[in-house]
Amino acid sequence: MKKYKLYSFFSFFFLICLFTFVSAKTVKEPLYQKTIFLDAGHGGPDSGALYKNIYEKDINLSIVKKLEKQLKEKGATVFLTRDGDYDLSVPYTINRKRSDLSRRGNMINRSDCDLYLSIHLNADTSTTYHGAQVFYDSSVKENKKIAELIQADLKQQLYTTREAKEKNDMYLFHRLKKPGVLVEVGYISNPNDRYLLMQETYQEKVAKILTNSIISYFYEK
Repeated sequence: MKKYKLYSFFSFFFLICLFTFVSAKTVKEPLYQKTIFLDAGHGGPDSGALYKNIYEKDINLSIVKKLEKQLKEKGATVFLTRDGDYDLSVPYTINRKRSDLSRRGNMINRSDCDLYLSIHLNADTSTTYHGAQVFYDSSVKENKKIAELIQADLKQQLYTTREAKEKNDMYLFHRLKKPGVLVEVGYISNPNDRYLLMQETYQEKVAKILTNSIISYFYEK
């Protein structure tokens, strides 16, 4: 009987310690046990939008790497579709762009990620258009919620007046079965946006906004 009581006491004590440890870890690392897939748009021969010698692909990747670091600091497991200046197309394929997008989609769909974010820059023939905007495909129910939450944070902290927009004709995002959105973090064609997007401090700020938005999403679920 004494051995049984002693065993029960230590089992109870162990469970209390375990619960306290997990609770403390969750507070310190709010994205503990969450897996995020980050997609830096374009890469390699596909520069994306550009202005003179400023390429969208480079800014996308720079923001993604800062976002990766911040998400990991919050406890998340993070995967990238690319971590350098290359695309994901199959060599010598006829439709290189389609191949690149298909492989990105396959990587995300085959993962156990809880959420993905694809980072891009916008562009227009007019230099007046500006501001960050989130696009989502309605094929996954959670996408609209994620998009509206992130857009609200971008509006509050980057002072953009744009709204989250449903867009169901994007080849990659209509294929994805995981929840997530495309974030156009600014217009490379707009002088003010372009200047800001080239600054490390601004990129860090964008990454922080997105990190906090992701945390809010999981805590509101």
